[in-house]
Amino acid sequence: MDAPRVDIGGANLLRLIAVLAVLYSHISFYLIDDRGEGWWVIDVVYRVLIQEAGLNNHLSFVGVAIFMLLTGLLVTRSAMRQSRRDFAVSRLSRLVPALWVSVALAIVLVRLGINGMFSGQSGISNYEAALSFVLGGFFLKPEVAVLGVTWTLTVQLLFYLYCVAARGVLRTRPILVPLLGAALCVVVLLYNFYIPQPWSVPMLSKIAATLPTLFLGQIIYLGWARIVSWRWVVLAVLAQVEVVRLATNVHAYWAGDQYMWTIIVVTGLVLLLGRYDGRIAHWRVVHWTGTRSYAIYLVHTLILYRVYENVVPYTGPTGAVLAFFLVTAAVSEVVYRWVEVPAATWLNGRFRSAPVRA
Repeated sequence: MDAPRVDIGGANLLRLIAVLAVLYSHISFYLIDDRGEGWWVIDVVYRVLIQEAGLNNHLSFVGVAIFMLLTGLLVTRSAMRQSRRDFAVSRLSRLVPALWVSVALAIVLVRLGINGMFSGQSGISNYEAALSFVLGGFFLKPEVAVLGVTWTLTVQLLFYLYCVAARGVLRTRPILVPLLGAALCVVVLLYNFYIPQPWSVPMLSKIAATLPTLFLGQIIYLGWARIVSWRWVVLAVLAQVEVVRLATNVHAYWAGDQYMWTIIVVTGLVLLLGRYDGRIAHWRVVHWTGTRSYAIYLVHTLILYRVYENVVPYTGPTGAVLAFFLVTAAVSEVVYRWVEVPAATWLNGRFRSAPVRA
């Protein structure tokens, strides 16, 4: 089956919004829950986007959902067109090197006593550190997280693996892929809900509760590319809605019960801005943030807490947040230019069997 190109001119604009949502979420959690302090930006966001718009508290999951929908929207065509090998290499070459550098930095900061763990441990063993490079710490009980944000990569990597395994179906009956994916998510959620410890795997519920956002992005591509009819699109969307509803009922989500509405709003935002190619989409700050969004996502929590606590006595909250933004931007630029791009270029050139498609 042909997989036509769909121009997603608003991708970087959506990435900018996602980055801001993620940064805000962690700043808000840190100031409110850890430090017991306020900030005028939190007051404004709470009143407008949480009280009035009904999104999750701290805008939890808003940025993650945008990133996930974009992933499903942007990679489905590649999964259909590329060989399994080329698809896997192109995805892993962009994700893994920067991940390993960020995890190594997180381990060093914990070992030096500069940063703490993102789970309950006071430190990290050599075995746990090794597992962290393959995201294995999230599947331990209790969970071991040296770099907490990387849990989302387990969702993305399983989605990529699923697309590779289902490539034949994706090329012949593509709508079956998100439908079957929804069914698998339901099985995982019910398994963890009904099976007691020690046989349940809590992290799998978190993954199953998040995968619907990737499948929604995939469905949007199939609909925009006119590969499937609108009836199948509606059916596939309803399947994802049922997964989110079940995940909410079994408390697979971790910050309230507004996930359904949050995902609906995010999906509407992607539909509204995804194909937007106006002037704003080409602003320099939009392009810079969009292209560095993965690096920003990886490193920002390594920077936030120490920068903020050391700067806030001199500048107040707003100045400390601005300092955090500046340091994060500088570190992200280094990771993007010296790790992410050169590693992806070298690995693609070395291991792909076909030229990189634009």
